[in-house]
Amino acid sequence: MVARKKRLPRTKYTKEEITEIFSRFREYRPEPKGELEHVNPFTLVVAVALSAQATDAGVNRATRELFKVADTPEKMLALGEEKVRDYIKTIGLYRNKAKNVIALSQKLIDDFDSIVPQTREELVTLPGVGRKTANVVMSMAFGIPTMAVDTHILRIGMRTGLAPAKTPDDVEAILMKIIPEEFLYHAHHWLILHGRYMCVARKPKCDECIIADLCKSKEKTCDVPAHIVPITDQVIPVAPGKS
Repeated sequence: MVARKKRLPRTKYTKEEITEIFSRFREYRPEPKGELEHVNPFTLVVAVALSAQATDAGVNRATRELFKVADTPEKMLALGEEKVRDYIKTIGLYRNKAKNVIALSQKLIDDFDSIVPQTREELVTLPGVGRKTANVVMSMAFGIPTMAVDTHILRIGMRTGLAPAKTPDDVEAILMKIIPEEFLYHAHHWLILHGRYMCVARKPKCDECIIADLCKSKEKTCDVPAHIVPITDQVIPVAPGKS
């Protein structure tokens, strides 16, 4: 018996509306950047693994000094679990994370010749690396379009109806299906940054939002479309009546 393909919830937006949403994101942030500091694919894997249940700013504070002395699997392994703990002890769950950092360093040396693999299937075999971490690494380190669904993207998907699913995997599947290919490479950064600074958890800043007039959320805090006002070489959202 052939298993039925899972039916995903449908987006509330037309193709034209989705294209307009991501066109505005691109105009506002032409080259969005991830906020986790790293110097190579290995330190990116470590940083993303450490960021689980922690803020990027907190991870950056801990890893700046760590990566100065251990930016390869060999150096991290030589540093040892106890010293890694000392560097990252300000991060939540630091004991278990330090153990994973050492274990993933060992696995990279043993199974991948110390080179971070580029496929999701291989990345998720590393200790402490799940699907979201793998997607971030694939995108940021190797330029492979992926959708790393964190709490911000999960919230935006549900709240706006862009991807009204309840699990990260389903939200990922919907977004990868509906976002035009021309926007896919930067899409997850645009959505993460939008969720982090605009469509925030407690009270979204709809009066400043560049897609407020397109948004179909029932939680919208304003009904007036946002205006986009160019200043120098970038585009910033300005609430109606403000300058």
